[in-house]
Amino acid sequence: MHFKGSKPSKLKVLCLDIEGGHGGSSRSLFNSLKYITESNKIDISVWCKRGGPIHDKYHRIDIETKIMPFMPTVSTVYRFSRNIILQLKFFLYDWPRSKKFRKDLIEAAQDVDLVHGNHESLFWVLFWLKKNVKTPITLHKRTNPSQSFFSRLQVLAIDNFASCIVFITENEKESYFNLGGRMKCGEIIYNIVDSGYENIKTLKSIPDDSRIKICALANYTYLRATDRLIDVAISLLNKGQKDILFVVAGDITLTDSLPGELGRVSKKGGDLSDYADKMGVGDMFVFLGHIAEPERVLLGCNALIRLNRENNPWGRDVLEALSFELPVITIGVYDIFVENKVTGFLFDEFNSQKIADCIIELSNNNELVSNMGESGKRRIKELCNGPDRAQDLIQFWKKVVC
Repeated sequence: MHFKGSKPSKLKVLCLDIEGGHGGSSRSLFNSLKYITESNKIDISVWCKRGGPIHDKYHRIDIETKIMPFMPTVSTVYRFSRNIILQLKFFLYDWPRSKKFRKDLIEAAQDVDLVHGNHESLFWVLFWLKKNVKTPITLHKRTNPSQSFFSRLQVLAIDNFASCIVFITENEKESYFNLGGRMKCGEIIYNIVDSGYENIKTLKSIPDDSRIKICALANYTYLRATDRLIDVAISLLNKGQKDILFVVAGDITLTDSLPGELGRVSKKGGDLSDYADKMGVGDMFVFLGHIAEPERVLLGCNALIRLNRENNPWGRDVLEALSFELPVITIGVYDIFVENKVTGFLFDEFNSQKIADCIIELSNNNELVSNMGESGKRRIKELCNGPDRAQDLIQFWKKVVC
């Protein structure tokens, strides 16, 4: 905090990261902080729930990190019964285990000018923190939970502890207010996408052959819907198109209570690769598992596909694919990033036949792939460039503190 007549000092900010480099929110935070440190205007430290290579990246830019495995987090999900289970686990197991973490958090919060939560799954611990310190708290709002008692409870808690909110797109802001949010201080700051990947190499596990390669970057959940890729592959096969390879990066373990044949495969202990084999299209897929550097997947592919059941065509996978000059095939109506037939193909609903047709069109038209790729890269450079968006976050934090 700066007082009248005192020598100006750097703003001190503590960031809480739930993923430690293992997900899009963590990568987005790192890209923001990397450019912020270049300005030399803010003293930043980061606490991560998980360890990983991102800690070395932070240390190379002189940002102190700590691994805090007992950082308590809980998300709101679609099913009421699942929310009950998650909340019970949180308060009966995770919260008691976090006692030492919470003690350390109070001490750290009292020594900084601002605490920033990088994901709304931190809402309970930040709500608790607000009761114990006077330090301002800000939050990144990164998801659009479905309408439910628990999502409204989350928004109510955020309204009570947050001094201001960063929304990653217009959609998160609209969702927040639709769930009853009343926060008057909130700004939209698009995620930064770094194009500085000159020294990376394509993963050797991606076949170096003539097939067009369509990648998906997602751990399996029913809402993320990577099972829909199998439906598209079947449609392609029925159209006589076998020279398409789907490259899937992420955990392919199937969740419980899935419908149809997918559910039967899951009950037998199978995963998404078993489902692809069962449906006769296993040879059209390569499953990579978790990849720490997804840009190495993007580099080896021709397009990205995102067919989730939430119809949100603006995730980090989309932004990074566009920055790599890859057309994006996705579902939804929001076209700031993926504009139909300009930077990719945007469908208003899932239709495996139509999606198969657009993949065939891409496979037959290299010029279309190139033009869409160039348009996408220009758009990301304009909307998600590092220096401008980092400056937005600096000004956002300063407005809260000063």
